Amino acid sequence: MKNRLVLSAIASALLLAGCGDAETNIVELDPIEMPEDDHDHDDHDSDYEIESEGRLVVADAASNTLTVFDLDDNSVLDTFSATFDGSSVSASADYRFAVINSRANGLTEFLDGGLWREDHVEHLHDYEEAPSLSGFTLEGSQPTHVVTHDGQLAVFYDGDADTSMPAAVKVVTDTQIASEITEVPTLEFTVNMHGVAEPRGDMLISTVRRDDAESLSANPILPDSVAVFHWHDGEYEEEQRFDGECADLHGAAQNEVAVAFGCSDGVLILNENDEVFTSAFIDNIDGLGDLRIGTMYGHEHAEAFIGIASQHGGGSAILANVSPVSSTMSVIDWQPEADAHAVSYGFSMGGEFFVILDDKGFVTLLEAHEEDGDTHWEFAHKIDVASASAANLTDDQSFSMAASQHEETLFVVDPVAQAILAVDLETETTETLLELDFEPSGAVWLGIAEEYEHDDHDH
Repeated sequence: MKNRLVLSAIASALLLAGCGDAETNIVELDPIEMPEDDHDHDDHDSDYEIESEGRLVVADAASNTLTVFDLDDNSVLDTFSATFDGSSVSASADYRFAVINSRANGLTEFLDGGLWREDHVEHLHDYEEAPSLSGFTLEGSQPTHVVTHDGQLAVFYDGDADTSMPAAVKVVTDTQIASEITEVPTLEFTVNMHGVAEPRGDMLISTVRRDDAESLSANPILPDSVAVFHWHDGEYEEEQRFDGECADLHGAAQNEVAVAFGCSDGVLILNENDEVFTSAFIDNIDGLGDLRIGTMYGHEHAEAFIGIASQHGGGSAILANVSPVSSTMSVIDWQPEADAHAVSYGFSMGGEFFVILDDKGFVTLLEAHEEDGDTHWEFAHKIDVASASAANLTDDQSFSMAASQHEETLFVVDPVAQAILAVDLETETTETLLELDFEPSGAVWLGIAEEYEHDDHDH
């Protein structure tokens, strides 16, 4: 990890970035020279590789400013202004772009982090440029769920009944974003719905809302069905449908062999065999009480899903292990601190750990274990990251986190200390990476993801 850096020089840059007429100063990096293409690429692939820890985009809680840091030396590369305040920020499918999504304003923007990799067939070629705000945008009615999987990003638009705007899904890759394509692959519905779609190669597995007279959902905008669409001749064509199998559907995830959806009374599993799906249903267990799983997490290197059953009114969330192999569900004892509430979830690089960040400032790591041919997520470690700041969090502040895809590092955003903390998940140590002159509200890692070879654990 780099030594911490006091960013006292950022104040003036932020003041400029906060103004609508501010001029953006691009930090020009030396161009990368391409070697002569007259040698054996197998022996010289390193000529095209860039070793970089990546870049971190940090959002300012008090404005629409986004600051890009170079994690190789912790310097400020540039600051940018999103069009709207309060936008969510996440990473694109291949981590080149920060995805800036404003649901209320129907706009999704993209900030190019400046680090990416291209497949040139004979070799992989890395590129390094200054960050920039892309001219490519996506627009639609209430973009809500932004999902990435295996090189594709899907934005689900809920639509709006009051304005007769139907739901839709748009799917793009980092390459398409960079080329600013004009015809974006789109799936359009005839009614609005609060749904979600999972991109999967040439397929798109999406929620479907049936007629209100047929729907099993208590909430009229929640779907109760799922359909499999295939991209053919420039459009998505429906190939399979699973009608009425998931009442009040909310939340979805996928792994290498299955796609999972949270339902009011359980979890719907769609198992894939050569692009053909069969459904299975896992009933809610008594350990969930009156709760339902409304958020799902999955990873291509993990056979079992993790479902989140959130408490309404601020209670601690219940985490469930959901196995598509045995069609079973069980409560995960994540051993939270007293009165701790989880505020952020995610997988570490390569899916080795499932990470839980709580409002007491602790990071909890779950690890997948194999037992009797089935996978179970179990408590592994707990790391005190920001407990010193936890007592001083205000009602409108929250810890958040982002995972590096270059090494087993977690970046925790501490709005009280106005700092970014780096957590080494292998050594379970924490250090202050960045001290900021503004209050951060979130961060996202961008860069060239490390090729990860998953080690099977036999426990």
